[in-house]
Amino acid sequence: MPGTLFVVATPIGNLEDITLRALRVLREVAVIAAEDTRRTGHLLARHAIATPTTSLHEHNERQKTAAILKRLETGEDIALVSDAGTPTVSDPGESLVRAALAAGIRVEPVPGPSAGIAALSASGFPSEAVLFLGFPPTRSKDRKRWFERARVADATVVFFESPHRIRQTLEELRQTIGDREILVARELTKIHENLVKQPISTIIESLDGPIGEFTIVVNIGHSTEYDQRTSQAELNGRRQALAIVAKEYGLTANQLYKAIQAAKNRSNDQ
Repeated sequence: MPGTLFVVATPIGNLEDITLRALRVLREVAVIAAEDTRRTGHLLARHAIATPTTSLHEHNERQKTAAILKRLETGEDIALVSDAGTPTVSDPGESLVRAALAAGIRVEPVPGPSAGIAALSASGFPSEAVLFLGFPPTRSKDRKRWFERARVADATVVFFESPHRIRQTLEELRQTIGDREILVARELTKIHENLVKQPISTIIESLDGPIGEFTIVVNIGHSTEYDQRTSQAELNGRRQALAIVAKEYGLTANQLYKAIQAAKNRSNDQ
């Protein structure tokens, strides 16, 4: 009888964020397929788990999949883990899972930490429709398509970005969707955890050293409180300007507004 491939979520920072079930599975399986055996080794040592590990990362997944499948087919249970969080979510393992399912092998998720879900839960943005977009591509054509996909999303969008590309990505995001309010989280669950919810321009100005991976949450599908405040502020500003000009010409603001609209209509008819 074939074994089971367990897809095990591990802590994204704080090593206490691991479930009792995950610890049991990691102890009981024959081997742990890890993105980085050294990093996984720290977690295993913390919980006195002696299960052997084998590497499975983006550069060797295709080569290692066949060998892991063979062990599963002989009845061994195997756990799949990434460096942090949930495997296959912007992490290696997708090819292995797909191959296991195609071979009729049971794949069992062991849920746990996820940077995207953690940031979303603390964002205050609507969560009835969520689009996860992973990391923005680096190639120009793919990147343009990625931003267009984000722009038209009728949902709250969640994505990741690396420290050395965060400024460029936020600049492009602002050009794409406007200076909208977003949540930016980094070092989640770690000692220097930081979550900031502000307009994109304000966050860009406050960016400092390249510490940790970023998780970004932005509400594309709905008008946010910041959008409403901004729209109201712009409306109040136009009203004040109209009142000042009207006073100079001895008119009421309403009379001036009607005159402006009439001029616009004449211009459109020409």
